[in-house]
Amino acid sequence: MERNQTYKDAAEDNGAFGQETSGKRASRAERGSGHGLFLAGLITGIGGALLIVAIVYLGFGLQNFTEKLQGGSREALSTETDSVASEDMVSKVKALEKAIDRYYYLEEVSDEELRTGLYKGMMEALGDPYSEYYSAEELDTFLQDTEGLYYGIGAYMMLDTQTGLPMITDVMPGAPAEAAGLRSNDIIYEVDGVSVYGMSLDEAISLIKGPEATDVVLTVVRESESDYLEVTVTRAQVEAPTVTVEMLEDGMAYIEVSEFDTVTVDQFADALATARGKHMKGLILDLRGNPGGSLDAVVEMCRMLLPKGMIVYTEDKNGKRDEYTCDGAHRLEVPLVVLVDGNSASASEIMAGAIKDYGIGTLVGTTTFGKGIVQQIVPFRDGSAIKITTSAYYTPKGNNIHGTGISPDVECPFDGEAYYGSEDHPDNQLEKAKEVLADLIGG
Repeated sequence: MERNQTYKDAAEDNGAFGQETSGKRASRAERGSGHGLFLAGLITGIGGALLIVAIVYLGFGLQNFTEKLQGGSREALSTETDSVASEDMVSKVKALEKAIDRYYYLEEVSDEELRTGLYKGMMEALGDPYSEYYSAEELDTFLQDTEGLYYGIGAYMMLDTQTGLPMITDVMPGAPAEAAGLRSNDIIYEVDGVSVYGMSLDEAISLIKGPEATDVVLTVVRESESDYLEVTVTRAQVEAPTVTVEMLEDGMAYIEVSEFDTVTVDQFADALATARGKHMKGLILDLRGNPGGSLDAVVEMCRMLLPKGMIVYTEDKNGKRDEYTCDGAHRLEVPLVVLVDGNSASASEIMAGAIKDYGIGTLVGTTTFGKGIVQQIVPFRDGSAIKITTSAYYTPKGNNIHGTGISPDVECPFDGEAYYGSEDHPDNQLEKAKEVLADLIGG
């Protein structure tokens, strides 16, 4: 029952930073089951790295646009005869409000809650799991989550498209999720007895987050178990590492990127500098279980690896194209192997797709998630906002991988049985990456 899709929870989204530790090996394979054992891949407790490529754009252009939507240009809007906000619609909303006020028996609902429900319902009507409405408070939390510090359980998450439920893509070393025994590809069914089916990833994560030193009970579905598991996790302050670096044998450097946040750019640069300072002969870049994150972040990081040329380009509904390029000044000078799996999504696929198109690295693992669309944050004057899908992205060769993903050059499903069945936790995908890289270095 473990499958694919993204966000982040550690301090809770849709990130983490890094130091290297050999102990990360255990965490690496904790994400393991997502490395091919099942169908594939925020941190639950933090929100930030989206299962999506989220562009937090608060520019004047969008601000002016949203002001028009809120009354700054009523005359222009009045020409939209097919607007949803018709007189009939307003009358019906008032009728619904009166009916609720007169007849609703259970706990009273505030006017603000009803209004928020209307806004959220309009976004849900799009049928797009990546588009949603944020209240002012929810938006503040969303933006703060990218700072890498929060209160939560310390697990990366994304929305599983097959079940419509949140799925853990990775857990952070030493975080509450790891201590409680949660693992990659655990699907969360209930939070404190409340079903999260039909909720957005953000809504589910908001239930998982909470004050430090408090408990949250997660009901999870795990592939190897015949019944639901109830796991109690004690929330804590979590510092989310997004990059780890380690030197392996024979001059091989290993860099894992667990999410693409603003802070990830500098951490990745530091990791590369560390590896170069230790005279790396080849690099293994691990993007398994990485749900994505910031487009700007992944573009900056690609500029540290790629030759001169296109990194990625986007096209919106009107055919407007935005291109992101690289000057090639910092092209990676050693052989490269990239580890991917079904939980590698969005920004991860932008990086993996560019590396594959340029032929500067070999992809090892299983087919990636397949999220080839971009979201933007559109703010409103009252502090609220919507996150909405605005465009599709394309790899340098013009491929849109939405719904299909990126196939590895070397297919290698993750052996979860071997990993979880041994105290040594052998990571067969990493071993295959070493084997491939050794051949590249030797050749």
